[in-house]
Amino acid sequence: MRLHGSHARQFLIGLLVLVPVFAFAEESPKEPAPERSPARIVQIRMSDGAIISAALYMPKTPGPAPTLLAASPYRFDNDGLPAVSIYPIQELGPIGYYNQHGYAYLHMDVRGTGRSGGEYQYQSRREQRDLYEVTEWIAKQPWSNGKVGGIGQSYYARSQWFAATQTPPHLACIAPYDGHIDTYRQSAYTGGIPGAYPEYWWSTVRNYNQRPQVGPAKEVPWDYSLNTRRHPTYDAFWHERSAAENLHRVKIPVYSIGVWGKVDLHLNGNILGFQRVAGPKKLLVLGGADVNEAVAEFASIKFHERYLLPFYDWCLKGHQTAYQSEPTVRYAVVNGNRMDTADAWPPKAVSYRTYYLADGPSGSVTSLNDGLLKSDPADDAGKTAYTYPDPGWRNGVVGPGPDGRPDPARRVLTFVTQPFDRDTQVTGPLKLVLYAASTQPDTQFIVKISDQSTQADDERGRGVQPRSRIVTKGWLLASHRAIDPKQSLENAPYYTHENPQPIEPGKVYKYEIAVMPTAYLFKKGSRLRLEVSNGDSSVTDAIFTHPYSARQNGTDTFFHSKDYPSQLIVPVLDAERSAQATPQK
Repeated sequence: MRLHGSHARQFLIGLLVLVPVFAFAEESPKEPAPERSPARIVQIRMSDGAIISAALYMPKTPGPAPTLLAASPYRFDNDGLPAVSIYPIQELGPIGYYNQHGYAYLHMDVRGTGRSGGEYQYQSRREQRDLYEVTEWIAKQPWSNGKVGGIGQSYYARSQWFAATQTPPHLACIAPYDGHIDTYRQSAYTGGIPGAYPEYWWSTVRNYNQRPQVGPAKEVPWDYSLNTRRHPTYDAFWHERSAAENLHRVKIPVYSIGVWGKVDLHLNGNILGFQRVAGPKKLLVLGGADVNEAVAEFASIKFHERYLLPFYDWCLKGHQTAYQSEPTVRYAVVNGNRMDTADAWPPKAVSYRTYYLADGPSGSVTSLNDGLLKSDPADDAGKTAYTYPDPGWRNGVVGPGPDGRPDPARRVLTFVTQPFDRDTQVTGPLKLVLYAASTQPDTQFIVKISDQSTQADDERGRGVQPRSRIVTKGWLLASHRAIDPKQSLENAPYYTHENPQPIEPGKVYKYEIAVMPTAYLFKKGSRLRLEVSNGDSSVTDAIFTHPYSARQNGTDTFFHSKDYPSQLIVPVLDAERSAQATPQK
């Protein structure tokens, strides 16, 4: 998460309302982080003459040591900041803990940032080459045992994916935590829809370089946010900056660790990264609810002690550790308070259940239409239309309820199932097949899957909305509907984003909308709710919103009939068919 200026103040005020505790200390007072060794600044000359600077933290134990490499534009001069969500640049993990366990730790400023020379151009081909050359430089040092491992969250995780695709001989393993593999699809243009996040992130990168905790100010003139807007399709600019296309080269061990709550940004990268690398690999997906929990988790000693140290000790030191006996896939079941295991993702025991969109009312929620999700296709000519922007919208697509509070469901389209007659676990990617027409030459679909809780009759009678929780999301710009069949997986469409095609106003088109993977337990009596609109809101999406443009002014019609059977395909894992489950700790 990267915030700056008035946006930061507004967002944090919102968090105070929505999340009682939004900042986490690196460790509790009972568990102080081990003190890291004093940093030694090293300078490394690249093959093009640029000088890369890094902070080297050495273990106190004598002799050659394995090295953990972390690389980002957040500069090592800020390493003294506490690892809390206000300073999300602290995505390094506890450096002192690894020094204590015999590891050297090299924190590298990528070119053009911090104390490094050259020009920063966001994970360009030259920046990727630097990762190769720094890795090989480490291996030649007298304090190195010749083995290097990648470490870190977010940008640091993306650097690991890129380093691995460069195949440096002395990179022994990577463990990308909470880091995507394709910035276009998983950050800047989700579903082809331009997002607000690049501006937030870029203002923070510049701020932390210009005003570091210590050290000289650094100007970063090349503008990532501007270049993002100059490249609205998946062109050569994005091809160069996508690790996804080259992950088949990765033959070293990979421990990909995702967070269910990061569906807007990194989650699908960790899952696809696991699926695409060619070497020994394991996938762990944790149940953190949001960006704050993800930062706090990675800052904690407990996390590294339980998961990452056994991985590094096995790969970089040759020790027999618990990592070797871990299952190939382990994932938290959100709302289930347990971890499940599998041999692959999605689990082989998953079966797909189809729900057809239909007219309502369900009588369970107040929305623009209160539609249904049914097990059988409709036999009539049903359709649902809505005009946008809706006069009831206030904060994005969210308007107030009768009590004046934000009501995310009231002014969007909803379709709900009947109450589940048993606990139902949804595990894997979802897909919405939507037949739709628009009065515009382009439109966008922003989809949410929510858990709608059971509600007392007297509450419903008073118009009180049922409690709900967003489970996962999907996005698609209509002109970007073209699917790449080679990259798509079952019920996980993958879009080309290369040659947008406008739609003909009034014509019905079939859209296959990828909804991000999840592992979520719907309790008996709750309902699965599909929400569809052409916008979102900071109330429900925090900083991962999509700006509403003046072009978004028209009417969209969704068809759910015998001829146009719009449907939601849901992966269900029956409790008795799931792999061995363990309580979540």
